[in-house]
Amino acid sequence: MRKKVLFICLHRPGRSPSQRFRFEQYLDFLDEEGYDCSHVHLLNEKNDRIFYAAGKYWQKLFILIHSTLTLINQSFFKKYDIVFVQREAFMLGTSYFERRMAKRSKLIFDFDDAIWKQQTGEIKSKNRFFYFLKNPNKTKHIIRAAQMVFAGNQYLADFALPMNPNVKIIPTTIDTIAYHVVPKRETGKVCIGWSGSFSTIIHFKHILEALKELKKKYQDKIYFKVIGDGSFTDEDLEIQGVSWQQETEVKDLSEIDIGIMPLPDDEWTKGKCGLKGLQYMALGIPTIMSPVGVNTDIIKDGVNGFFASSDPEWIQKLSILIDSPLMREKMGIEGRKVVKERFSVEANKKLYLDHFNELVHS
Repeated sequence: MRKKVLFICLHRPGRSPSQRFRFEQYLDFLDEEGYDCSHVHLLNEKNDRIFYAAGKYWQKLFILIHSTLTLINQSFFKKYDIVFVQREAFMLGTSYFERRMAKRSKLIFDFDDAIWKQQTGEIKSKNRFFYFLKNPNKTKHIIRAAQMVFAGNQYLADFALPMNPNVKIIPTTIDTIAYHVVPKRETGKVCIGWSGSFSTIIHFKHILEALKELKKKYQDKIYFKVIGDGSFTDEDLEIQGVSWQQETEVKDLSEIDIGIMPLPDDEWTKGKCGLKGLQYMALGIPTIMSPVGVNTDIIKDGVNGFFASSDPEWIQKLSILIDSPLMREKMGIEGRKVVKERFSVEANKKLYLDHFNELVHS
């Protein structure tokens, strides 16, 4: 008999990296294995633009009312074998709906960031009117209510285990069929690239001074590409950011010759699951990361990538790769290999299915 699973989250399919790389790419596989998967999201494309814009408070209030009614319907009048909540089911600070659904169905809670920490940045400033209603601490209540927790790395699992003994580490994974190596066009220039969003561009800015020193050293031999924040500009580095588009994601990333993932070392970044780096590596792009959190589990320094902690280290490691096409090729091959073996959908889909089966039959 086929089992019914509800995936409930904020964003429409294809919109959120967390959703795309943590459950959406498993849906067809789960369907093949006897699970009927449905997806309820609170923000459609129009509402998404409103919710993350400045002002528009009455429209945002309408979105909150509509979202509340949707969750009342799902938590009071629907029943599933499994309800899967990715990060949160509601954008405000209550965990009521998750706890209610956990009483009617078996709840899997999935998280891939240190979301129990207070996050600041662009999103907060644009939604300051509603931000006082947020409650990062609700993550603890959802973890306690869930019958199973999917944590993106060991740091997140260690946070959840005191509150729930049934914690599974599920890494953020890449579909290595969709992410295939695209042959490089010979241009005589080396592209150093970063991918993220307007809320994480601050991490790219973390090494701007190092990149400017590198530009002085190599001049027109190198150029820089920023994907995900179309508003970002830097005259010294001649950067005009480009907006992320799902349809051109692999093509845009494949222009990059060296991928970078700089991060500060703090409690928030320790919870990150290395997605940017894994995307580069899956495409055979040599990658340099800050040695923070799960990055230290992904990279073997000097073999399948490089670590860099300080401006001098970023300049040194980038210079090695700029000067050596052979090193870039070799490191790119090793990077894709580790993604296929440990961080791909293919390598993890049986584990994913086993956890669903375990919960259904428990």
